[in-house]
Amino acid sequence: MKIKIKRFHPHFEPPTIDMEYEIAEATTLLEALLQIKKRDRTLVFDYMCRSGVCGSCAVRVDGKEVLSCKHTPKDGEYVEPLSVVDVIRDLSVRLEDAFATLERSKAYPIKIQKVAMSEEDERLIERQSDCILCSSCFSSCPVYESNEAFLGPFALSRVWRYVADKREEAKKEHIDAVVQNGIWDCTLCGNCTEVCPQGIDPKSDIMMLQSKAVQFGHQNPNLSGFGSFGLEF
Repeated sequence: MKIKIKRFHPHFEPPTIDMEYEIAEATTLLEALLQIKKRDRTLVFDYMCRSGVCGSCAVRVDGKEVLSCKHTPKDGEYVEPLSVVDVIRDLSVRLEDAFATLERSKAYPIKIQKVAMSEEDERLIERQSDCILCSSCFSSCPVYESNEAFLGPFALSRVWRYVADKREEAKKEHIDAVVQNGIWDCTLCGNCTEVCPQGIDPKSDIMMLQSKAVQFGHQNPNLSGFGSFGLEF
């Protein structure tokens, strides 16, 4: 079996090159990478838990984001680092900019009150809390091609987690933080939902945020200039 890996070194010329490797059968892509690493010590990639919990081993395979510790490799696949983020070496990337969207979007508790939570209340926010910050959704999002300031799927999904939390009193503050470069910029393409290894649905969460934003008096700027029948005047 052969796989091709996009290699990158900032001080080489050219800095990027595709290298093909012969590998034995491997249960996961991570096993294959470790197998290659024994022969080529220069290959750089990230991993930690090996069980799909930490999210650090996310890469792109044939253009789709996967966790290498969960993906079963196939002959001829092309492996490359996540997109949109800076590449450090080979498949290892810098995620600081992606994580910074959490703070900019206020994706954290602001004013939590003590309120009894039913099982249904907990269910409403449980899935979003499962995010492992692998940044697969961030990498898959096409909005960054035109708007580098976009808050992004996992940050917006985490914001919905707090807006939907009955204990959070500052719901409007959360909403106010995501109307610029946020919920109205999303194309609702669903790429983020498709690649999430935790089964989170950021597309649905963003649509819920849009609905809540309207309740708080915000208007979708993309619809301004359209009449009630969708005709531009």
